[in-house]
Amino acid sequence: MSDERAAPAGPARRAGPRPPVKATLTPRERYLPAAISVVSTVVVFGLLFRVVTSAENWPLIQRQFFNLEAMRESLPAVFSGFLVNMGVWVVALVLIALFGIVIAVFRSLTGPWAAPLRVFAVVYIDLLRGVPSILLVLLFGLGVPALNLPGVTDSRLFWGAMALILGYSAYTSEVYRSGIEAVPDGQRAAAKALGLTQWQTLRYSILPQAVRNVIPALLNVAVALQKDVALLSVIGAREAVREAQIFTARTFNFSSYLVATGLFLLATIPMARLTDWVTRRDQERRLQRTL
Repeated sequence: MSDERAAPAGPARRAGPRPPVKATLTPRERYLPAAISVVSTVVVFGLLFRVVTSAENWPLIQRQFFNLEAMRESLPAVFSGFLVNMGVWVVALVLIALFGIVIAVFRSLTGPWAAPLRVFAVVYIDLLRGVPSILLVLLFGLGVPALNLPGVTDSRLFWGAMALILGYSAYTSEVYRSGIEAVPDGQRAAAKALGLTQWQTLRYSILPQAVRNVIPALLNVAVALQKDVALLSVIGAREAVREAQIFTARTFNFSSYLVATGLFLLATIPMARLTDWVTRRDQERRLQRTL
């Protein structure tokens, strides 16, 4: 037997999971799906364009809706009205966010002392959420100015915007409430154990998490409000759609409506893409939290 002893082994290393091996795609696998998507999209929209432009009345439709001269003539007035739309949208968005969270807090309060606030929140939400936005705009925009109340403005634009604010705050309060109810009950129990009051628990623990959870849904509300501001045209407010109507009534040409459509798309499409990006980031954050 050999007197040599085996050298002492070093500290044993725990074999951990190997990092995933990235799959290498061939050029065919990488570019073929994208090429098929592009070609199929071009073919479908090309066929659709061909069907529309080959219609018998297409020349008449082209003159009435796609008249470049009429578009250029109507652009200044429609754009001026569109700025009114955007101004109302920004102000309304801020007030809706504030009113909505107040109503959601009222409905989330517990205890007998908060019963009047809960009843007010439930009645407010049920009434304003159950009435179509266009009816609210008509009732507020035409009804309140007709009262001639002393010290109260009779601006139709103001009361129409107020109708949208009240109606959308009812929807938004339910979005906030879903975020509040999604916060685990353990958060409330921990805050209570620390001696925080119900209001302090909402302010410092529940509401920050609830608002972060519902940001994607709030952005969808913002996109919807951006379009519904055009409802103010039914009460005569000089916004983009109303300016397009005035141009059409004067020239019997509908191209101004396409100008208004293009301006709204320039505003709503970036907001929609931002909403998609925030939603995707939120999903990734939630997935990482579960791992």
